[in-house]
Parts: sequence; structure tokens; C-alpha cells
Amino acid sequence: MRTRTLIRAAIGMSAMAAAVPALAQTSDGELRFNGPYVGGSFGVSVQGNDVGESVVFDRDLDGNYGDIVSTAAGGNAFSPGFCNGGARGATPAGGCFNDKDEIEYSARAGWDAQMGNIVVGVVGEFGKSQVKDYVTGYSTTPAFYQFGRSFDWNASIRGRAGYAAGGKTLFYAAGGPAYARINNSFTTSNGANAFTSEDAKHNSWGYTVGGGVEQSVTRNISLGLEYMYNNYQDDDYVVRAGPGTAPATNPFLLGNASGTDMRRSDDNFRFHSVRATAAFRF
Repeated sequence: MRTRTLIRAAIGMSAMAAAVPALAQTSDGELRFNGPYVGGSFGVSVQGNDVGESVVFDRDLDGNYGDIVSTAAGGNAFSPGFCNGGARGATPAGGCFNDKDEIEYSARAGWDAQMGNIVVGVVGEFGKSQVKDYVTGYSTTPAFYQFGRSFDWNASIRGRAGYAAGGKTLFYAAGGPAYARINNSFTTSNGANAFTSEDAKHNSWGYTVGGGVEQSVTRNISLGLEYMYNNYQDDDYVVRAGPGTAPATNPFLLGNASGTDMRRSDDNFRFHSVRATAAFRF
């Protein structure tokens, strides 16, 4: 489904970019992709399926994850398994809802140097993707334990290089570091243990890479279509399942009376961006 969403968005935005074919003609000698510019983008963020993602545990609080949370009888307390989405109920039988593909928007400013048909430059961008990413674990209680993450904002600065066909149609590749404020969340149907966490919001580094096409409409205005792949490091969010009202035989307490730490197994927040762009050049 996410692949179809990405394809539909690309087709729709390509049609918009192709709506000005006559303007791509001529060579009037002007350098259409030279100097500073400001602009913005609007599009859709689409996630891949995080197949195999789970919740991992540090049962003895030694800082090492990958422990099995065992019941008093020695069984695996999380034998019902995991899903790479959000919980619809306390058991896997209720199914999971998918990660949320959402809109994104940003403001940008940049500078290009055009040398004949060759263009090199740098662009900075600040905005927000509303994409949301989930993973859920299920215990034999039964109960669910759902982790979620989203952005408060995300930004990047990237270099780009390309070729201006006919002087007015720029095909380019781009990439560089990215930085974001990530908002983590935790939800559970377990009412016996007490759950605590730190650093639900934190800043994370990542990178973005991709390319696009930009069409000069007038001497000062250009429209475009861009694809970027985004990846942010997100490994700081840990939730501790403590005693609460649970008895000492509670699986989270058998390894250490203080409780068990848990976090997502995948520490990368990845998504694809397909966006329409607009720029005003000075």
C-alpha cells in the first residue's frame, strides 16, 4: 500500500511539473539557476514496512538488550509476538494498524552557481513531516506494549549538483546531513506495572539523499518535483516496567526487583519523501 501511495504521489506531482513544457524551450543566454533563492515544498512522507521489528528487553538492567522476559513457570512472557504497527487490542488477534503515511511541508533557502549547463549549490530546509512510526509487543497476560515516534520538526542542509538541459530544466542529485526533534511515545494496556521513561523528546542526527527536476518558469520563479530518502538515528528512548501494584512473581520483576527496561529493536526512523517545490530567485 505504501508503494502504491508513493507511485500515485509521484505521478500526480510529475503531471504538475509537466504542465509548463513550452517554458522549457529556448536558450536566451540567461543563467536561470544562479545565485540565492527562497522557496518551499509540500508533499507526502511514505514509510516502508519495518518487517521484523520488535521490542527488546534488558531484564537484569545491565545495559544489554536481547533478554527473554520469562514467566514464573519459565515460559516466554512475550510468546504472542510483535507487530510492526500499532495495537488494535490486547492480543495479536485484534490485528495492528499500519504506520501512518502523512503530509510534509517545509521552507527552504539556497544558493546555486551555474557554469554553462552545470549547476552546483547548497540548500537548507526547515519544516515538518507528520509521518508516524509504531511497533507493538504482546504479552501472555494478555496486554499490549506500543511504541510510537513522530517529528516535532525536521531540518537538513544538503549539497546538490545537476545539469540544466536547455538552460531551463535542471536535473539534479542532492544529499547531506539532517537534524530533527523526535517525539517518542509509549502506550500499554498493562495496569499492574508502573512504566517510566526519560527523554521522550530528543534531537537526532541523520541524513537525506535523493534528487529531482526543477523547471524555470520565469527569470525568477521555478517549480519542481523532488524525491528524498530520509534516515534519522533514534535510540535514546527507553521505558522501564517497574513494580507498581504487580507481585514479585511478575515477569518484569523476576530478573531484577527494580523492573525491566525495554526499547524498540530498530533505532532508525526512515521514510521516503515525494514533494512539489517552488523557488523565487533574486
